[in-house]
Parts: sequence; C-alpha cells; structure tokens
Amino acid sequence: MALRPDEQIEVVETKAPRAPVIEPGHTFATVTDKISSIVLTRPTSNGWLVGFGFSFLLTMVLLYAISYLFIRGVGIWGVNIPVGWGFAIVNFVWWIGIGHAGTLISAILLLLRQSWRNSINRFAEAMTLFAVACAGMFPVLHLGRPWLAYWLFPYPNTMNYWPQFRSPLVWDVFAVSTYATTSLLFWFVGLIPDLATLRDRSHNRALQMIYGILAMGWRGSARHWSRYETAYLLLAGLATPLVLSVHTVVSFDFAIGIVPGWHTTIFPPYFVAGAIYSGFAMVLMLAIPIRKFYGLEDFITERHLQNSAKVMLATGLIVAYGYGIEAFMGWYGGNRSDAFLLWNRLHGPYRAVYFSLLACNIFIPQVLWIRKLRSNPAWLFVISGVILVGMWLERFVIVVVSLQRDFLNSSWGMYYPTRWDWMTYIGTIGFFLACMFLFVRILPMISIFEMRQLLPQAEVKPE
Repeated sequence: MALRPDEQIEVVETKAPRAPVIEPGHTFATVTDKISSIVLTRPTSNGWLVGFGFSFLLTMVLLYAISYLFIRGVGIWGVNIPVGWGFAIVNFVWWIGIGHAGTLISAILLLLRQSWRNSINRFAEAMTLFAVACAGMFPVLHLGRPWLAYWLFPYPNTMNYWPQFRSPLVWDVFAVSTYATTSLLFWFVGLIPDLATLRDRSHNRALQMIYGILAMGWRGSARHWSRYETAYLLLAGLATPLVLSVHTVVSFDFAIGIVPGWHTTIFPPYFVAGAIYSGFAMVLMLAIPIRKFYGLEDFITERHLQNSAKVMLATGLIVAYGYGIEAFMGWYGGNRSDAFLLWNRLHGPYRAVYFSLLACNIFIPQVLWIRKLRSNPAWLFVISGVILVGMWLERFVIVVVSLQRDFLNSSWGMYYPTRWDWMTYIGTIGFFLACMFLFVRILPMISIFEMRQLLPQAEVKPE
C-alpha cells in the first residue's frame, strides 16, 4: 500500500544527515567575498600589527644569535663531551615533526577524498613550509662551519670529496630537501586558482600585476582545470610517501647508532606517529585563533576541531605504546645499558623532564575522550599547547638523556643549554609566527575554490 505524503516526509526526516563541512547559508559569491576580502579590502588590525611586531622582534633575536654564532663558533652553545647533540638536533626533530600535519592533511586526505580538509589545508601547507625552513637552520648551524654546508651534496670537485652515503645524516639532507621541494610545489599549485581570483578582484594595479604573474595565466578554462587536477593529484601522490619516509629517515639518525635508547627498531613508526601528533597540535593552535579573530566559524567548523582532536588522540595512543615498549624492552631485554638508561630516566638528574613529558603526551591528552572538551576551542588550544611542550621534552630526553651517560663512567657529563641556545630556539618560533602573520595577510588562508565545491553539501542542514 502506498504511503501518504506526510508519512513519506516523516520517513525522510528520520535519517540524520551528516554534519556539513561548511555551515549552510553561503553562496559562491559570499564564500569568495569573505575569504578574498581578508587579503584585499580588510584593513590591517591593531592585533595583527602587535602580533607581527612581537614575532619580528623574536626574529631579530634569532638573527643576533646566529650572527654571534658565526663570529664565535658553536662553543657558545651548551654542547660538550659526551652531549655533542644538544638543542640544535632537538629543535630540528621537533620542527620537522610539526611540518608533517600539513602534508598529511593536504595529500593523504585529498587522496582519501576527505572533504573536511578543505578549510584547513591551505594554512596547514604554509605551516609545513615555515616549519621545514626553521628545521633546516639547525643542522646547518650545528656543522660548525655552515658556509661549507654544500659539502653535504655530491658534486664534482677538485678535492675528490664525497659524502658518506651509508650515513643517515646524509639521508637527512636528501629527504628533507625533497620534502621541502614537494611541499612547496604542492602548496603553490593549490594556490594558482585563488591567485587568479585575487588578480581579478583587486583594484590595485600593482597587486593585479603581482597576483597575475603568480597565477601563471590562469583563466579557468576546462583545459586549465583538467591540467590542474592532474598535476595536483600527481603531487599528492608524491607527497604521500614523504609523510612516512621523511621522519623515518630522521629516526634513522638515532636508530643506526649504538647509543642505548637509540638502537631500536620501533623508532621509525614511533617518530612518524609523534610527528603527526605534534603537527596536528600546531594546526589547532593556529586554526583556533584564526577562526576566532577573522570570524571564520562558518568555514572552520566544530567538525574540523573534532576530527583534528581525534587524530591527536589516536596518534597520542601510538606514542604512548612506543613509550611502553621502550620501558618494557629496557626491563625485559637483558641489556644492562638499556636497563640503566631506563633507571636514569626515572631516577637520574633529568627525571623531572621525563615525568613532565609523560604527563604532557600521555595523561593530559586523555581528556580528549570527553566530547565537550574535544569540541571546546579554548580547551583544545590549551591541550594542543601542552602536547607541543611534551613533544619537545620527548626530543630532549631522546637526545640529551641518552648521551649524558656514556658507556664509561669517566665520560659522563651534564648538559646545560646556554642563553644562546634559548635565543636561537625562541627566535625560530618568532620567525615561524612572523611568516604565518605575513601569509594570512597577503594570501588566502582558506582555499576559495575548494570551499565553493562544498556548497552543495552545505545545503543539507543537520538536525
């Protein structure tokens, strides 16, 4: 028997539609106007000026610290024997990890056709580039003679000097440089349609010329879109294995060595999970203030916050598993050096750092199981900051605590970072933030054309 019309409507309404990625009520024009106006017509706020000014001041601190380093040498740092790797390698691994979330959001989620990535992928990609730039400084500065950094590359030379290709430190050079190049190309190709939009909507002749040159003659024809989608998918396919390979190679810097606490096969997956963990924490720390101050709650919705928090929760559990395996193997493996390292982490001079990283990376993030906290921007911002601190402490423990107790008691020593170590590290944070402030001011922080593609989904209102 046929149903009455009112019964048919009732049956349809009982199905709970999936929450849209973009809030309903927008049109093509409003999406384009809201995002492009931030760059083209919105006046520079006092908050932006204060934030950029503070970040620029920290960048000047970085330049001062680097200039003094070039004059005096790496002796101004706290590195010594046996801790030859100090803040430089700690910060290098930390920054590389932060850059992983951008590639994961942009490439892997694109290939998996996850539409919730579209609101956050643009500034996540920019975050990747700036984080890799910060990371790349530290190995070069740590060389002692950074003006000879080009010796790391194989090139014909009269000295017959070639890198040692069996060294993971050389692998780092190729992995990080490939990662940076692919990420830059992926970010720029994704920007081309939006650069053309800014070119066409700008009323300033100079800006029209600049955006026009960067748009590379984009006219939005079917041929342009076909070639764009092909290139974008190819770059996504190239970038996807880099998410796993780059931090795996970084972990080989440690795993190939014989130092207790480093020589373990769990480091590659453990480092990759930790990189995604810290990367998504930085994405949230950037997305939440941007969402608030620029009124983008319709684009960066609760769903984005929830999904990012779930990724952090999942990768945090993987990191916790890695901690557990490390402790178990130190106790059960029968290697006296590994057993002593475990004891030294729990009872040695850096025990406060170890317990702090356990609290920041394992115990405090477990509150993300609570839905109200997982969807609360203020709580997510605080928890993300705690995770970033915890992941930095983890790198400190891996590098410093493993080296400060050598195999011989006569070689034991303590590591104390100097003010130049702190100035260099804090200065890179300022440089990173200054780049982000400039990015949100001169380029669209959210992909315009990808948000327009989500408008049909926004027509379905959730109950």
